[in-house]
Amino acid sequence: MTLMNMSKGMEAIVTGYGEGDPAYRAKLLALGLTRGVKIRLVNRAPLGDPVEIELRGFNLSLRSNEASVVNVRQIAN
Repeated sequence: MTLMNMSKGMEAIVTGYGEGDPAYRAKLLALGLTRGVKIRLVNRAPLGDPVEIELRGFNLSLRSNEASVVNVRQIAN
């Protein structure tokens, strides 16, 4: 599942990255979205773009094309 498939309030662990522009991967890694980090979907804009997630004590907004390459595994809330 990708970050875009998550529902508001859902928690997940980042498991890796799908196919996409390597520049996106470098940007996401620099922002702290590394494998094994716990995230929570805080909010989604009315049209689905951007999405706001919480990780490592801060909130981060991502465009849908960035969020769609982040693979996650849901964890129990």
